[in-house]
Amino acid sequence: MQFADFDPDSFLRDHWQKSPCLIRNPWTHWSNPLDPDDLAGLACEDEIDSRLVINKRGDWKLRHGPIPEKAFAKLGKHPWTLLVQGVDRYVPEVAALRTPFGFIPDWRIDDVMVSYASDGGGVGPHFDQYDVFLIQGLGTRRWQIGELCDAATPLLPHDDLRLLADFQPTEEWRLEPGDMLYIPPRIAHNGVAVGDDCMTYSIGFRAPSRADLITHYADYLLESLPEDDRYTDPDLTRAANPGEISAAALDRLHTMLTDTLTDRAAFARWFGSYTTIPKNPVDNAQADPTPTLTRNPASRFAFIRPTPDTLTLFVDGVAFDCTGETASFAEQLCTNTPLPPAPAAATPLINALLAQSSLIARVHR
Repeated sequence: MQFADFDPDSFLRDHWQKSPCLIRNPWTHWSNPLDPDDLAGLACEDEIDSRLVINKRGDWKLRHGPIPEKAFAKLGKHPWTLLVQGVDRYVPEVAALRTPFGFIPDWRIDDVMVSYASDGGGVGPHFDQYDVFLIQGLGTRRWQIGELCDAATPLLPHDDLRLLADFQPTEEWRLEPGDMLYIPPRIAHNGVAVGDDCMTYSIGFRAPSRADLITHYADYLLESLPEDDRYTDPDLTRAANPGEISAAALDRLHTMLTDTLTDRAAFARWFGSYTTIPKNPVDNAQADPTPTLTRNPASRFAFIRPTPDTLTLFVDGVAFDCTGETASFAEQLCTNTPLPPAPAAATPLINALLAQSSLIARVHR
């Protein structure tokens, strides 16, 4: 799928992380990429993250998957919503929805969540900490937009759902199949299905917190720090007061810490690996009976340029240092275009990616 009537530059300038944006059916041709029954089938699988939200006259219930098939027959007349995370990792047609968003770096895209709701179904008024594009697949959904929220915004008491205690909508739109709504981080919103067979595709974006970066990078560094890397003070002089931690000692200690944390090259190599680790690895390496190479839709690809002549490719948390023709091929791997013919020099890289199921060799008769 591709956009026919959408200007990424204007969108980034006027709306990205600034204000909601309604885009009426911008596709060359909209076709719902997933059948509702197939979505329900995914929700029954153990390895797939799914949830069922039921609203019984204002009493919100959440059930985590896997959802047994018989549970759908017992839902009754109360509004309900099925949500399935990471559907792009399992369904190539859903993964294709990510392709038109190539104007945003791939590392920022988290996954494509798919929801199916009965009439009146939704997950309640809430806000997210990340950007999201909401694409209407089937049916109609009414979206209400509210104010900017923060950590002090009152929430209803609930063990599982973060529902706003006082949601005051300021805008309202109805989305039909193919319509798309962008919502920036922390903007309150509430989506309600109007009629049955309401499917919505949510393309969510990563927004790592400072706490997450510090925690995971520190864990990574701890694995490589030797035991004998310790504080020293060979120029120590007599202490005027043994209870004082001197400015010189604090300077040494602070330098020990910051010299390690501020190594940009080490941070870049760590972040490339960290951000490409898949949530739930999927082995799609089976052949479908001249092989052709394709990217595993469950895999994450990214790269950095340590120097103008070198490239480090990160795939599913593994780093590959590339030069020359291999670097050019690795860069092509990170686009959303068909893979080019591989140069002979890239054979070791290709074999490594095939071995970890990040590339798939498909055989066609």
